Amino acid sequence: MLRRSWKRPLAAMGLATAMALVSACGTSGPAGAGDGIEVWALQDDVLNPIEKASIESFNAEGGNASLQTFGNDPYKQKLRVALGSPNAPDVFFNWGGGNLAEYVDAGRVADLTPMLEENPELKEAFIPSVLDAAKIDDKYYGVPMRGMQPVVLYYNKAVFRDAGVQPPETWEDLVSLVDTFKSEGVQPIALAGSQAWTELMWAEYLLDRIGGPEVFQKIRAGEPDAWRQPAVIESMTKIEELVQQGAFGDDYASVGYDVGGASTILAQGDAAMHLMGSWEYVNQLGQSPEFVERGDLGWVPFPSVAGGEGDPGNVVGNPTNFYSVSADSEAQDSAKEFVSTQLHEPEYVQDLIDAGDVPAVTGVEDKLADAPNSEYTTWIYELVQQAPNFQLSWDQDLPADEATFMLTQLQELFLGNLSPQAFADSLAKR
Repeated sequence: MLRRSWKRPLAAMGLATAMALVSACGTSGPAGAGDGIEVWALQDDVLNPIEKASIESFNAEGGNASLQTFGNDPYKQKLRVALGSPNAPDVFFNWGGGNLAEYVDAGRVADLTPMLEENPELKEAFIPSVLDAAKIDDKYYGVPMRGMQPVVLYYNKAVFRDAGVQPPETWEDLVSLVDTFKSEGVQPIALAGSQAWTELMWAEYLLDRIGGPEVFQKIRAGEPDAWRQPAVIESMTKIEELVQQGAFGDDYASVGYDVGGASTILAQGDAAMHLMGSWEYVNQLGQSPEFVERGDLGWVPFPSVAGGEGDPGNVVGNPTNFYSVSADSEAQDSAKEFVSTQLHEPEYVQDLIDAGDVPAVTGVEDKLADAPNSEYTTWIYELVQQAPNFQLSWDQDLPADEATFMLTQLQELFLGNLSPQAFADSLAKR
């Protein structure tokens, strides 16, 4: 099963094409002298050839760039050590948000705001809510370079038809559906509760719907008692009530996502709904293709919450991945030229779409409509395009130690071992 940066495409390019492109680019070493730039990214059998093609295009126009790729965990450690050292890459892959802010605060990342403001067409080429995920203290430090991964509410259409109900538009609808499906002998919501990040999606959306994005911004900024804000308590209370109502069944704490547990429960009709990132569609295509082919997989936005201050159009998840430029790069002008010219080029965007990604680039509706799985990818694109705010997943946006502790406490809340107030207090004391 796949999650976030590990997702795979809806319609991957042929293996022979991918391998030929990788061979043409070769394995990358350190950049050469002069204006040569070194680009670092994660290893990805599908997307690396596309990234290499963008480098070939840049080099064909007189540039001098090379690509190095790394596994996910080794990359994070290597980047942390390299930035600020003589071995820092000129351009580097990152997740935006708090992950990027750590390096910005240390003065390791170049400010790209002047580049974007001096080139309005470049800034307007990207969906604003996604571009803002690399905005820190009102300055831009990254340019989108991969597809978008919002979290949405999936549902089994056949189960809904049998119960004679419609997917929820409001929180009240969702709560009512829990009782309806329980009476039908169907688990209302699939949840891979053995992995806390799946539970985090519920907390993220509820806090946004109830308090708006400003509530989490205070938490991320480390303001005193930010975790004790009323919207946090109310959000966790709704989670507590949902668990006690039996929305997730009795065995959710032993269900995993990576082994396909929660997705299978939904596809087989044993659960009615499943809150998950946009990669869920890819996983269902691979794991239960007949479920998708029958047209029984449905998707809707997360419900609104009555009286909440958050815009119902807001989304949470992974806005995208970014390329940023090292502040210590000796070829900074060339690095900025690369990120400002290659990431919205028609060929690059088309390659992403052909690989199943939904790019964070404006004006690609026609390209998506002509691609496989267009109904789904177009819906995802429009959902994000219309979103006033796209909140990066908290476990990516917070410092690593705080995120780890937060996930542990959230699991305790779902298990009923912590009250909403105790959850907030435990994090406020960190």
